[in-house]
Amino acid sequence: MSRIFGFILALILALPAAAAVQVEEVTSPSGIDFWLVEDHSIPFVAMDLRFRGGTSLDAPGKRGSVYLMTALLEEGAGDLDARAHARALESLAASFSYDASDDAVSISARFLTENKDAALALLRDTIHAPRFDQDAIERVRAQILSSLRSDAKDPDSIARTTFSRLAFGDHPYGSDGEGTVDTVSALTREDIVQAHADVFAKDRLYVSLVGDITPEDAGILVDRLLEGLPAEGRALPGPAEVTLTGGTTVVDFDTPQSVAIFGQTGIDRDDPDFFAAYVLNQVLGGGSFESRLMDEVREKRGLTYGIYSYLASRDLAAVYLGSVASANDRIAQAIEVIRTEWARAASEGVTAEEVEAAKTYLTGAYPLRFDGNGPIARILTDMQMEGLPRDYIATRNDKMRAVTVEDVNRVAAELLDPEGLRFVVVGAPEGLGDSTN
Repeated sequence: MSRIFGFILALILALPAAAAVQVEEVTSPSGIDFWLVEDHSIPFVAMDLRFRGGTSLDAPGKRGSVYLMTALLEEGAGDLDARAHARALESLAASFSYDASDDAVSISARFLTENKDAALALLRDTIHAPRFDQDAIERVRAQILSSLRSDAKDPDSIARTTFSRLAFGDHPYGSDGEGTVDTVSALTREDIVQAHADVFAKDRLYVSLVGDITPEDAGILVDRLLEGLPAEGRALPGPAEVTLTGGTTVVDFDTPQSVAIFGQTGIDRDDPDFFAAYVLNQVLGGGSFESRLMDEVREKRGLTYGIYSYLASRDLAAVYLGSVASANDRIAQAIEVIRTEWARAASEGVTAEEVEAAKTYLTGAYPLRFDGNGPIARILTDMQMEGLPRDYIATRNDKMRAVTVEDVNRVAAELLDPEGLRFVVVGAPEGLGDSTN
């Protein structure tokens, strides 16, 4: 029977959302603010919780503690060990997922309306009473260590880690949130319990619900789930200074193809010019076959299978990043072309036709994100964390359409920094060595 419910749940998750998403701001009886999209068309609720701070809250010398703690939340809670907890969750046709990023610990829950009370009890235990059994700690620790050892041999991972260190130095953003083999190996159960206390607090909480539930019932549910959380957690780290300088960093690695991460200082999400920068990126390297970088590097010269760039605006810093891979004897040429296109966009701007094509793509793709209760709940929580208004879903495309070619070209001249563009190349590139502009 649980398999049938699982199949039904999968179908529910795949259903498209209504074109108009009506977002309510609700306050629970105990005073917790959250966002709700009430939709009784299917007997299903998606819930998304976010705790700001994420792996950036790791205590000094305890890198990887928040990541390991988060991975252990599904390994038993309350009276149920890992296996019993998994069986109970399956019997309810519910699903919980947990994730830790640089900026947040995320919990996503999906459950049928008829099972919400039982599902809520299970979820509450994972937040308030995780067991952190030693056998589970060792099992999950071994999985993370295996992943870290694999990453140490992966050119893409090496490039990302090296770039982060160059960009952010000693700030938590400058190192892998999963930790290192040494730090993860040394973590104790007490470290994990402390990481849990550091993360789960009301002063960094964001909540969204979407589906078959009324505001009154949602408020009661939120209070039952979160009652007893401490008021404050570990202090958030301060802003990260972006310490990138122009040039190329080469990490020698025996492979027939070099991979490269490139980037510069970016633009904050709340900057008035963010939408113009977003359109600019779509024109320059947004990942579609219409972008300039894809056309110049792949289509015209055949130097790569794919190239893309994106705006990475985190809570504590903003960078503008890109990625490309090419044969060792061609990566130097690919980098030269990227630098040329970066400089050309900065000095000459882009065309009105390119801007219109980019806006058409970006406004057309936006509604496709709302393809079920779960994705909508995640988007609502993202909006809350970014300080966006509840009507942003309805106004976002209008803001995108309002961007003009003059806006884009002004931002291109101000944002793009060809001289400050840093490349980190992992491989055995020919004709390319460490350099600094």
